[in-house]
Amino acid sequence: MKIWFKGILILFRYLLLRDSSLTLRMLVYSGLLVVIPMLIVAYVSYEQSSEVLEEEAQRSSWQIIEQVKTHLEYYMLDFEISAFKIVNHRDIQRLMIMNNVEEIEQSGIRKSIEQILYNEAFSRRDIAGITVILDNRQIIDTFGLKSHSSAAELIEEYWYQDVPQNGQSMLISRKIKLHDRTEPVISIARRLISPRTLKPVGMIIIDVNFKKIREIANMVTVGRTGYMSILDAKGHYVYHPDLEYLGKKARFESTDEMLSERSGSFSVERENKELLTFSRSDDLGWTMLTLIPYREITQGSHNIRNNILWVTLITLSVAYLLGANFATSIIRPIKRLQQFVKKVEKGDFSDKVIVESRDEIGALSQGFNNMVDRLTQLLDEIYYSKLKETETNLRQKEMELRVLQSQISPHFLYNALETMRGMALEKDMDDIAEISSSLSRLLRYNLKESSPTLSVRDELEVCRLYLQIQKYRFEERLAYEIDMPDWMLDYKIPKFSLQPIIENCIHHGVDPSSGQTCIHIRAYQESEKAYVIQIEDNGPGMEQSLLYSIHHDLAHRDISMGGSQIGVVNVHRRIEYLFGPGYGLWIDSEHQKGTQVCLRLPLVKNPIRKGA
Repeated sequence: MKIWFKGILILFRYLLLRDSSLTLRMLVYSGLLVVIPMLIVAYVSYEQSSEVLEEEAQRSSWQIIEQVKTHLEYYMLDFEISAFKIVNHRDIQRLMIMNNVEEIEQSGIRKSIEQILYNEAFSRRDIAGITVILDNRQIIDTFGLKSHSSAAELIEEYWYQDVPQNGQSMLISRKIKLHDRTEPVISIARRLISPRTLKPVGMIIIDVNFKKIREIANMVTVGRTGYMSILDAKGHYVYHPDLEYLGKKARFESTDEMLSERSGSFSVERENKELLTFSRSDDLGWTMLTLIPYREITQGSHNIRNNILWVTLITLSVAYLLGANFATSIIRPIKRLQQFVKKVEKGDFSDKVIVESRDEIGALSQGFNNMVDRLTQLLDEIYYSKLKETETNLRQKEMELRVLQSQISPHFLYNALETMRGMALEKDMDDIAEISSSLSRLLRYNLKESSPTLSVRDELEVCRLYLQIQKYRFEERLAYEIDMPDWMLDYKIPKFSLQPIIENCIHHGVDPSSGQTCIHIRAYQESEKAYVIQIEDNGPGMEQSLLYSIHHDLAHRDISMGGSQIGVVNVHRRIEYLFGPGYGLWIDSEHQKGTQVCLRLPLVKNPIRKGA
């Protein structure tokens, strides 16, 4: 996490050019102040103009569609009337109630029906043909195709079963086969309802010449390269500029959604992005749509964007020219100030910066001159203080020499004790030799150990030496027992923290009139962080007033004040200084029942010294 944070800071510093020259930073920042607002204006203008142009294209396309839709509705209505006239002719009504082919042939009505169809077909130039199909596979048309196979082909086409059963018309686009060619037509299909049973018994199909539909569609212009097409209720092309699409299903992503709504607009992603606008005619059951490439719609927005970019470039160039002059007027005095700073770094305080103006840079230059003057004064003061410090150091060295000389006395005493031990051994005075040996070992330990802490093992060794010496003095009146677990011997303890307490036990507890005094040293683990060493004796104990006085001294007394109990307070203060609050010494005592002193210490192992 720290590495990522550091990397982000470095990248941020790099982007802000904090390590670059001030000239470069001013030029870059001033350029950004021009470029960024202009780019934002260009982007907002481009987006807003694109939206406006798209809305205008949608509105224009919708108007075109409405015009074509109105024209087609009126145009196709004429054919609806023609179909209605044919269906209501008395011969057609007679035909619909005939039961079989024999009845039709015997009645001779076929020629009459053909004449009706011919008359209606040739009454208008835009009717390509009219066909009547009965459910018993009888077919009568104006093309001269009267075979059962022709009727079967019509029945198998995709649209045949979708023609409404209630007698309403349905418009479809299809291709019909003539004698030597295939021609696209718009067919008006309508069920024939029997007047006797009121059930469908056949269908009449009026085929309208496709050229007229194309003429109507070509009357409008959708952009430069856009076009209009028409879909039927099932999504098949009724009209398309490319005749290969007629009768095929449209392949838009939102075709079903488009057919379920009355009008709308959405974008289409094909080879190029296009804007599709559509509207459905309830009378025709057709959905008319226009497709315009977005590149045509946004051409005006592109021009606006390009113009803004050119304006940005020209403005940026002018801003850089003005910014360069402005930067020079600011940076020149700063560079001069930088040169004087380098001289001051080398210790040359003789020159001063020339103040040319009263602005912020002039104030900075004047402040630098004042700072140099103040530095000169401070250097003089430091020079004199260094002289005094050197004199003080010389005196300190002299005192250290005297301290070293004073250490000769303990060494002399240590050597004298060793000499006494040797003389006692020569004269078989083992007690005196042992006492001299113990004293010399204590003195050597005092001279050798410089660390404020040592291990419990070493501190117990000091206590044993001291108790051995006191044992020679008091003999049977003094007894001691050290019961210390092995796991505790390597933990830290302040130097000379047990010996002063044992000395107090002997000084206040050993009394010729009170019998033998026993001193018991033991330890236990109090918690996961601390252990306790207990020093207990069976001496005369303390009065409660004295015990209260000692507790007060442990809590509040300064060891520099001296006085009684100084050894106990000293041990308590050293434990607090070394290990912190919560660690230290406390005393519990009752009169004529002995005294117990406890040292609370942390479970921290003492480092092993080299050469120990």
